[in-house]
Amino acid sequence: MYYKRILIANRGEIALRIMRTAKNLGIQTIALYTELDRQAEHVKQADEAFPLKGNDLQQTYLNAHQIVEIAKRANADAIHPGYGFLAENAAFALLCQQANIDFIGPDATAITLMGNKVNAREFAKSIGVPVLEGVTGTIDSLAEASKQLQFPLLIKAAAGGGGKGMRIVYRTEELQQALESTSREAATYFGDGALLVERYIENPRHIEVQILADQQGNVVHLYERECSIQRRFQKVIEEAPSPTLNAALREKMGQTAVLIAKKMNYRSAGTVEFLVDGDLNFYFLEMNTRIQVEHPVTEMITGIDLVAQQLAIASGRSLNLVQADIPMKGHAIEARIYAEDPEKDFIPSPGDISFYKAPKTFPHRLRVDSSIVGPCTIYPDYDPMIAKLVVWDENRVLAMEQLHCALHEYEIHGIKNNILYLQALLSTNAFKENRISTHFCQDHAEVLREKMQAEREEIPEALFQISFTLFELHRQKVESIWEEIGYWRQQGKRIRILDGELFDVDILSEHPCQISINQQLYQLENVQIQDNKITLEYEGVRYRFYRSKNQAGKSFVSCQGLVHEMERWSEIQSKSKANTTTDASDGRILSPMPGKVVKIETQVGQKVNKGDVLIIVEAMKMENNILAPFDGEIENVLVDEGEQVKNEMELMVLGKR
Repeated sequence: MYYKRILIANRGEIALRIMRTAKNLGIQTIALYTELDRQAEHVKQADEAFPLKGNDLQQTYLNAHQIVEIAKRANADAIHPGYGFLAENAAFALLCQQANIDFIGPDATAITLMGNKVNAREFAKSIGVPVLEGVTGTIDSLAEASKQLQFPLLIKAAAGGGGKGMRIVYRTEELQQALESTSREAATYFGDGALLVERYIENPRHIEVQILADQQGNVVHLYERECSIQRRFQKVIEEAPSPTLNAALREKMGQTAVLIAKKMNYRSAGTVEFLVDGDLNFYFLEMNTRIQVEHPVTEMITGIDLVAQQLAIASGRSLNLVQADIPMKGHAIEARIYAEDPEKDFIPSPGDISFYKAPKTFPHRLRVDSSIVGPCTIYPDYDPMIAKLVVWDENRVLAMEQLHCALHEYEIHGIKNNILYLQALLSTNAFKENRISTHFCQDHAEVLREKMQAEREEIPEALFQISFTLFELHRQKVESIWEEIGYWRQQGKRIRILDGELFDVDILSEHPCQISINQQLYQLENVQIQDNKITLEYEGVRYRFYRSKNQAGKSFVSCQGLVHEMERWSEIQSKSKANTTTDASDGRILSPMPGKVVKIETQVGQKVNKGDVLIIVEAMKMENNILAPFDGEIENVLVDEGEQVKNEMELMVLGKR
């Protein structure tokens, strides 16, 4: 029997994903929220919602005692932890058990075993599963023991997962700082600063196997996912099935994952992750004892609802699946939409979204998992993932084409995002031909920059200027643009895009619509303006442009996922000439994003060289090094460790020497 009421100990898109299945099964859902999440979509769609007391993650979404107490007050039969937060916290699972509330996941023993990478490696090794050599210990002991291993080395949070708390070290002199930084990040995100250092395989593939195991001892696998496209050790694109594996290797890896689950008496959904080298040798990496972010691609090729299976298993039902009968149909690809700036080393980009338009979903073919439905704020307190865009088709080539088209229908204004980067990635020959590894993004950085520029050039830049002009005229709510021309010319005809380049605009005629940009004539056909959307034809191609304006007064115009920030010259002139930003040439070191100062690496009077780390700011669960822009001497430090800082807030002053 399924549950009557479940509490979802999570937020955002995964909370909504769990609710979707629960509601289909007639199960009532209970949401949690902080003050920041009070108006969030997962709160609105839940049957009931309870506030979490506290000001940070440790006091709210990571507060196991508070969450269990809320579940008891709400008469919840079970708690689903989603992924992240407390999903792999053995103490939380035990608290649920002690409160007679089912934990929708494995038991505490399994979480403890696989929650620590060192223990997990030893267990896998003991049952004959290949693992990579590595060492663990304190920072000081690791610094010494790691010298016995062959570089490059991979430093990991022992209690980590999801790409958090990981560093590659190529030289001995980089080791100490990398150990300290990784340990600090691990303690922040997982509450445990213990580390594991292992030999790093060059150009590996990251392939994981989805398993399901019930309380009666039945275990099946649902094939694998290719997760090699990563940045900062976090996945960007996932596919199912892997285009790398042959049938024999697929079966061997699947059975290895099943073996691990059986030997540890596992129950619930789980994912066994492997590294695969160039010779197709595979090594156990870790096991995630929860639902994965990328689970939709497995659902798309098998037709199996993994959350429904989790609920059934936790409530005591036997698996209704037999390995030989599990289908593997077609190919699915998932692209993660992140709030980040790919052109600035994927620096987090929290802030206000002034316009949001996702592609239309089509059952079994195109799916968007997101908690965003319109204008909102992306907070620096949480992960930068905005959405997951998932497509399915008969084969990988068709799925790639469909995903590329869907990305061109995704419009996000107000914050930097990786949509253009994803478009570029999909268009590279290396990705199309499956010449990939976990180094793909780094190794193809220059190619990806060129592809991004090529994507920009798909749309004539002048059309953004023209669309912005037409939006401005339409905003005056006049029947004819001719009635506005005089006003336009009196106020100034110049507009500019984000890089500050100025454009002169002249409207020459309405029928046909002829507009001059920098004295070059453009003739448009079939111009239609409706609210914030313009549809126009230019040289036989139809384009759709969208416009928004945020609370700070910035205007944005986008087309096919490409966004420009626009301004009227009259608005530029009316603004104060005071410049609140800096290029760092004056020595003012500003925070590139809102976040928290986790470490100050320098002090007043210290001499530094260009490229030295001055200060580390954490945002969206990632540490970001702020580097010295030139050789100099620290004149002043204006913040303290642990202090919350705003975007472009002055952190310190660097004098030249």
